[in-house]
Amino acid sequence: MSGLEKALFNLKFTAKQLNRQAAKAGKDEVAEKNKLKKAIQQNHSDIAKIYAQNAIRKQNEKLNLLRLASRIDAVSSRVQTAVTMRQVTGSMANVVRGMDSAMKAMDLEKISNVMDKFETQFEDLDVATGYYENATSQATAVGTPQDDVDKLMSQVADEAGVELQTEMRNAEAPVKVTAGPSEVEEEGLGERLRALRN
Repeated sequence: MSGLEKALFNLKFTAKQLNRQAAKAGKDEVAEKNKLKKAIQQNHSDIAKIYAQNAIRKQNEKLNLLRLASRIDAVSSRVQTAVTMRQVTGSMANVVRGMDSAMKAMDLEKISNVMDKFETQFEDLDVATGYYENATSQATAVGTPQDDVDKLMSQVADEAGVELQTEMRNAEAPVKVTAGPSEVEEEGLGERLRALRN
């Protein structure tokens, strides 16, 4: 294993570890939010603030780990491309040497075999290059359109805001609810009233 291949392995391993740590931080964040919700429902505002701070800290930790993992993954893709290009360069050098010897001998069969080998390697290069270009574009897909990001963030904020506002109202003062007649009862009462008028 060459130095580049070892570096590639270490980069992939590190990215995987960072993604695992980010997932753990995400679980911790959810747990802190659940504790926060419970503290709000029990009217413990001081404890709720502590849980909110913990949840925000875990969220920031998760985001930082994901950003770092994404950067390492992008570097890993570039190193993978370098390893592939080095291998292709070596193969092309062998083909050129073979072509030199075939041209000296002017053996058409040898030239044909060398050219066939070159074409297959060239096709392999196209496939590998396409794959790594695709991988690189996916790794750097972090730059998504800002409008999509803003839309998703406002949607999630609206959902969370509505839920949080109703919980805060419930925690502040219990609202007295008077039970009114249901639709079926109301229709029945309307029919009875019409019958009495007639």
